[in-house]
Amino acid sequence: MPNPADAGYLIAPDPAAARLTRRVVGLDHTGAETEIWVVEERPLTIFLNRQEIVTAMTIGDYPEYLALGFLKNQGMLQPDEVITGVDFDQELETVVVRTARETTYEEKLQKKTRTSGCAVGTVFGDMMEGLQDVSLPATQVRTSWLYALAHKINTTPSLYLQAGAIHGTVLCQGDRPLVYMEDVGRHNAVDKIAGWMLQHDVDAEDKILYTTGRLTSEMVIKTALMGIPVLASRSGFTAWGVEIAQQVGLTCLGRMRGKRFVCLSGADRLVRDADPDKVSDEGRTLGRKGARDD
Repeated sequence: MPNPADAGYLIAPDPAAARLTRRVVGLDHTGAETEIWVVEERPLTIFLNRQEIVTAMTIGDYPEYLALGFLKNQGMLQPDEVITGVDFDQELETVVVRTARETTYEEKLQKKTRTSGCAVGTVFGDMMEGLQDVSLPATQVRTSWLYALAHKINTTPSLYLQAGAIHGTVLCQGDRPLVYMEDVGRHNAVDKIAGWMLQHDVDAEDKILYTTGRLTSEMVIKTALMGIPVLASRSGFTAWGVEIAQQVGLTCLGRMRGKRFVCLSGADRLVRDADPDKVSDEGRTLGRKGARDD
C-alpha cells in the first residue's frame, strides 16, 4: 500500500485507528465462520452556544471539524462569524461551537420539528435559499489532474477499502489530494471538509471536491455553497443534482473509472491535456476483500 504522505495529503484516513472499526464474527454463505472489519457508529450532539442543534451519527473522528462544517453548511454561521471556541467532550459525545455573536435558531428548529419526517426537506430548503448568491470562479480543470487524483485516492489506505459501508470525500488542489475525510454519511464527510476549510481559512476557488458517493442535489448544493467550482465522483448522478449544477455553473463529473468519466455540467472548465489511451483502465472493485464500490 502507498504511503498517504507520498500523495501529498495534509489529512489522510487512518484505518488502524482503534475507535473507528472493530472485528465482528459471523457466518458466510456456506455456514463457515468468518471475521470481518465493520465501521463504528456513534452519536455526536452539536451545540451552537447554548442551543442544541442536532445529533448526528458519525464514526467519531474530527468532531470539531464536523460541527463547524455542519453549522457553516446549514447557514448558521455567517461569512464573517467570529468563533471564540470549539469544545469537544468525548465522554458526553458533544461539541459546543461558541461565537461572539448571540445566536438563536429556535424558529428554524421549530419549523424542522413541525415537519417531522420531512425534516431533511426543511434543511434542504434552507440551503436552497443561499444558491441565488453563489458565483463560482471560472477556473480550469485539467484532465491529467483528474486521472492522477482518481489513481491516488483509490489506492490510498482507507476505511472504505478495509470495511466498506462508508463514504469518502477528498479536498483536492490541482493533481494533489489535500484532505481525505470518511464517514457513514457522505454529508458528514463533506461537512468535515467544510469545517477544516473554515478553521484554517482555506480558499475554495482553486479546489476540487472528490466523493465516493452519488452526485445528488444535496451534494451539489453543499459544494456550491462552499464555493468549490468542481465536484467529481466515482459514482453516478441524479437528475436534480445535474439541474442544480447547471444552474449555479458547477462542473460536475461522475462515473470516474480509469480513463472514463462523464461531465454533465460545466464542461467549459475542462482542459483535455491527457491522452485517455495512455491511462490504464480499472475494474469495479477497489481491491480489498469485503470492500464494495458503493
